[in-house]
Amino acid sequence: MRSITQLHMPDVEPGEPGEIRPEFRDVSPLDLHVDDAYQRDLSERSVTLIRRIVREWSWSAFKPPVTVDVDGALHVLDGQHTAIAAASHPRIDTIPVVVVPAPNSEDRAGAFVRHNRDRVTVTPMQLHHSLLAAGEEEARDVAAVCERAGVRILRNPPAMGKFAVGETVAIAALRSLVKRRFPVGARPVLDVCVQAQLAPVSAEMIKAVDAILHDAEYAGTVESGALVNTIRSLGPERWSEVAQLRTAHRMPKWKALTVVLYRHTRKSRRGS
Repeated sequence: MRSITQLHMPDVEPGEPGEIRPEFRDVSPLDLHVDDAYQRDLSERSVTLIRRIVREWSWSAFKPPVTVDVDGALHVLDGQHTAIAAASHPRIDTIPVVVVPAPNSEDRAGAFVRHNRDRVTVTPMQLHHSLLAAGEEEARDVAAVCERAGVRILRNPPAMGKFAVGETVAIAALRSLVKRRFPVGARPVLDVCVQAQLAPVSAEMIKAVDAILHDAEYAGTVESGALVNTIRSLGPERWSEVAQLRTAHRMPKWKALTVVLYRHTRKSRRGS
């Protein structure tokens, strides 16, 4: 836990805050409006997001939409998905909104840009750690498998891109692996990656090792130890082979890596 502290910024000239401050109002979401001049229309992803907000509605996760008063009508600058979800929820009558000063259309468009630009996007790794703190089951499973295998999920990429053995930012690949193979099947994949001294444990390598250990085309034909040795011996020549295969067959990097790893790994007696 840390407190908010002031940053010393002698090279920054503070902007003029003005006299009119934002205010809160409690309004019906059906009374809100969206200006199509600068707001995007709803996409399929938007509808999916709105459905999820309605299904998982929680005031503890509620972020008040930011609006501006235009001749008595409130126009949404930021938070139209939340507003539409509230309007679609059968047990939500009113919501608090923030009303900011923006007297003309240029000010409103500029405020929209600022609200959508001046923010730090949460990375997938940071989101994973937040989900873990919130007790999400899938995040707990991923964390448990990684801990047992010696894989460390970073919150941010390391300085200068210098990873230590077992470190990773490939949270999407890890979640997909655990969801597809369950913890018992994910563990051998990560064991191979760590024993091969990978730094980082990349998404491409996770997918390639998973394919070789579990996919019907390869499963049971190589020993994990032999695969570890192949990965450790990967050099420029093998990576060039991966690149050539990708170009020739227009395949994803992890699939080309799978083929090259399998091609150069000693086969077990059962798979010979």
